[in-house]
Amino acid sequence: MTTAKGSVDVKTYVTAAYNQWTQFEDFPKFMDGVEEVTQVGDRHLHWRVKIAGVEREFDATITEQVPDTRIAWKADGETKHAGVVDFHKLDMETTRVDLQLDMEPEGLVETVGDKLGVVERRVKKDLERFKELVESQPHPTGAWRGEVPREG
Repeated sequence: MTTAKGSVDVKTYVTAAYNQWTQFEDFPKFMDGVEEVTQVGDRHLHWRVKIAGVEREFDATITEQVPDTRIAWKADGETKHAGVVDFHKLDMETTRVDLQLDMEPEGLVETVGDKLGVVERRVKKDLERFKELVESQPHPTGAWRGEVPREG
């Protein structure tokens, strides 16, 4: 299992950063390789990704969601993918966004990319693009303020 982590400080209040992240269907705007994310209810997402020419689709379940604090998810079925994003209020106008992705590389291309640190670099670049997206618009493109309690 590969773990990739990244962090970025965004010049916006914590609620705005969190609200933008809840707009899962906007992920292709800042996540490299993500072709489409479709929200299928409050807790379920369908992902379509293309990384290094390899296309994959999978479903994921939101396992925890606490407004302005955390969103965690895991892939359903055979795909080994999970993540968590935490939001930290640094001051009234700055939010730190911490992202951790855990995934199991599939196939030769992903295994080689993993060994070369591609996933870790991608996480950091995706966070920089998220920062640019949030800071370039006056308001989030939407918000979902519901809570999903942690299971278990």
